[in-house]
Formats: sequence, C-alpha cells, structure tokens
Amino acid sequence: MDLSKVKLVATDMDGTLLNSEGKVSEQFFRQFEQLQNLGITFVAASGRQYYSIIHKLRPIKDDIFVIAENGALTMHGNKELQKTVIDRDLYLELLDLTKDLEGSQVILCGRKKGYIEDYGQDFVNMFTEFYDRYEIVENLADVVDDAYLKIAICNQNGSEKYLYPALKHLEDRLKVKVSGEIWLDLSHNDANKGHALGKLQEKLNITPEETVVFGDYNNDLEMMSKATFSFAMENAHPNVKEVARYMTKSNNDFGVEAILEKIINSKL
Repeated sequence: MDLSKVKLVATDMDGTLLNSEGKVSEQFFRQFEQLQNLGITFVAASGRQYYSIIHKLRPIKDDIFVIAENGALTMHGNKELQKTVIDRDLYLELLDLTKDLEGSQVILCGRKKGYIEDYGQDFVNMFTEFYDRYEIVENLADVVDDAYLKIAICNQNGSEKYLYPALKHLEDRLKVKVSGEIWLDLSHNDANKGHALGKLQEKLNITPEETVVFGDYNNDLEMMSKATFSFAMENAHPNVKEVARYMTKSNNDFGVEAILEKIINSKL
C-alpha cells in the first residue's frame, strides 16, 4: 500500500473520526497541520448539519472542505460550492408519507437550519448533538423560507428494521439511505457523499488513486468508490467492510489517525 501519492483525505465523522463520545482527538488536529504542510486536502463528509461539522472541527474550519447532509451541501470556508435540493411538492409528499411511521421523529434539514416539531425535551437533547442551528415549529409543512436539503427520520427501534422497509419503495425516485442505527435520510438522488466527493475531485484535479476515504455506515458506500484507498473502520457496518479495500482500527482506537500517520510518514 503506497500512500506517498495521496493528495486528498475524506472522512466520515460519526463512528469514524469522532469517538463514541462525539469528540475529535488532539492527535488528529496535530496531524492535520502536518497534512496541510504536505499540501494534502482534507474533507469532512457527514450526514450531519454543516454547522455541526464545523463546530466539531472549529480550529480548522476555514481550511477544510465540508460535505454535509450526506452530500446535499459542499462548503469551503464560508463559500458554498454545491447544493442539491428537494423541490417543495416532493417535500410535502414525503411529509405525508412519514406521518404514518409510528414512533418516529422527522427533521427537515434546511440550508439555514434544521426544523423539528415538538417531540419533547428528550429528543431535543439527543438531536442537538447533530444540529447546531435549529427551530421547533408547529408544522413542518409550513417551512417555506429555506432550501430543503434532505429529510432525516429517527426511530429508536432501528432504522434498518422499522424505517427502510416502509420507505424503500421510493428508491426509484430518491436516495433512501440508512445513515445510522436509528437514522434514515431521504434526499435527491445526487445528494450522496460519493457524488459530492467526485465533483470536488474534478474541481481540484485529484484522482481516485490520489484519494483516501474512511467510513463506517451505509451513507459512506458511494464515497468508497471514489478512492483507491478506501478504509472501513473496525466498527463499520458489514456493507462497508464488503466494499472497502482496506480496514483500520475502530473510531475509539484512533483508526483514522493510524492511517494518517502512515500517509505523513510516506511523504517524509
């Protein structure tokens, strides 16, 4: 595995760069400075809200590319590079469908903020780990002054068992993505991490052979295809382990940092 030609590193956040406490290691921030000195581009690619991602990566937020909302939004500093939205008619249709999902909470992921109805304080406490900017509204159908990036649905009983079977019939029209154990996302077909990363590679003139990708869940699958050096975390979903070319240690055992160290050493 020759990492000496790597020019771009893209990593998922939850279950990958973040440990189980939702924190980024000090080791990573030290390594980022070394990567920057070596001219290597860093991309944070997550299902999270953009503002949540840059909150986690605040010390370096102006120096990185961010693929947020599972690929619906790409940012560099304060500059919006790409945005893929759902039109309002389809959004309203999806809201009607999600009303029948018992025990689920629906989030409208807007460009400005996230929107939820009043699901109670316990849900808000959990939700705010992933959304820095949000508003509680009486009815999600009444949100008009924002772009609809995606609809995220939460079900504590499990997204693969309770949400995906009820919504998979939409796959001929939308991206229906199980993005976590309790999360499922509905978005435009082009709103995925792989599509967004591919556009960024084109913009930067960087090839898959010069790219490293890290991921752990199904919303990382498309991104894996954009890198010769695709790494599944030890804690990854079986689907990710099947398509990734390589494995690394778990997010709690600094799996991303271990490979970054190899990249840095290969350049010395």
